[in-house]
Amino acid sequence: MPRYRMDPTPEQHTALLGHCAHARYVWNLAVEQHSFWSPHRGRAPGYNEQSRQLTAARAEFDWLQAGSQTVQQQALRDFAQAMGNFFAGTHRRPTWRKQGVHEGFRQVGVKPHQVERLSRRWGAVLVPKCGWVRFRLSRPVPPGVKSYRVTRDRAGRWHVAFAHVPPPVPGPGEGTVIGVDRGVTVSAALSTGALLKVPGLIPGETRRRKLLARKLGRARRGSRRRARLKAALARLKARQTDRRKNWVEQTSTTLARQFDAIGVEDLNIRGMTRSAKGTLQRPGRNVAAKAGLNRGILASGWAMLVERLEHKAPGRVYKIDPAYTSQRCSACRTIDPQARESQARFRCRSCGFACNADVNAARNIAHETRLLCTLAGTAAGPAVAARGRPGVPERTNREPQPVLLS
Repeated sequence: MPRYRMDPTPEQHTALLGHCAHARYVWNLAVEQHSFWSPHRGRAPGYNEQSRQLTAARAEFDWLQAGSQTVQQQALRDFAQAMGNFFAGTHRRPTWRKQGVHEGFRQVGVKPHQVERLSRRWGAVLVPKCGWVRFRLSRPVPPGVKSYRVTRDRAGRWHVAFAHVPPPVPGPGEGTVIGVDRGVTVSAALSTGALLKVPGLIPGETRRRKLLARKLGRARRGSRRRARLKAALARLKARQTDRRKNWVEQTSTTLARQFDAIGVEDLNIRGMTRSAKGTLQRPGRNVAAKAGLNRGILASGWAMLVERLEHKAPGRVYKIDPAYTSQRCSACRTIDPQARESQARFRCRSCGFACNADVNAARNIAHETRLLCTLAGTAAGPAVAARGRPGVPERTNREPQPVLLS
């Protein structure tokens, strides 16, 4: 969904906050209503019944009637869709939405004349009971959009995202294969030898974030000073998030455009980032170290990178079993747990092959990806079979030479 930065007036800002509050209130009512139902009580009320209840509530409460009916009804439609996804087994059960965290609403049935271009840099979208709200035209609006979502992040920035499914990024068609090994120190190591790192906060911003966190811990709850500190801290975190998303978009587009098959490790990121604090009866160990590792994994954008690769290169992303990828030599295929001398150095004790440990794992992933392509008979399979194993040294009787990384 292409997203644009909005620039509402103070009056429009207040109206947009009201729409978010109404959509969140209706959603939470639907969640609470479904929480009281059980299988022996029959079916829970669906969208039609809840819509009739909403009409009765709007007639009784003036503050609810002052809001947009389309925004409130769309929140019920979104909840019905979320429950359908939950029963289909594709998503989790819908949960409560919190003020200041889940700020947004969706609008469907958008007509072409409700989105206009004002100038080379600015556009405007028609929002119910808000009028024309300007947004930064950082890229052309996709033609034929029929819905959009307005959101507000914790830093106080408004965005509008138009629903549009872009075409996949075409590959080169030459049978090129690449393996991607994700890590914390190195966010993504490629089988070509490239080491990629997610850009984060610069040292000055990191020091400021720590200082703001200390001040926030001493601020009194509910005070204006605490609110200002939270806003300043949220702006720094939003800056870090924007840089990570930009890196993911650029990296995924480059990989999808330059390679026909992309291999990644099949990791259970949700389980890997689970807290280790345990319970009162069975408290966890090394909780602080595990929390730091969880933050490093989430800051590296592991899941986001694979998700965007699957969006831009559908059918060309292969998930490989991560077992022994960091212990197997990419030259002689020997598995040795002691071959990894350090976090960044791999040296095979069987054939003497040495390279970066993450690059060696990425080459093992690329090798497994080639095998899957050949077995699946994809477009990359015949080309890969003809090209051999690019990027991996061939086995010979001579001592293999270390691969120089650029």
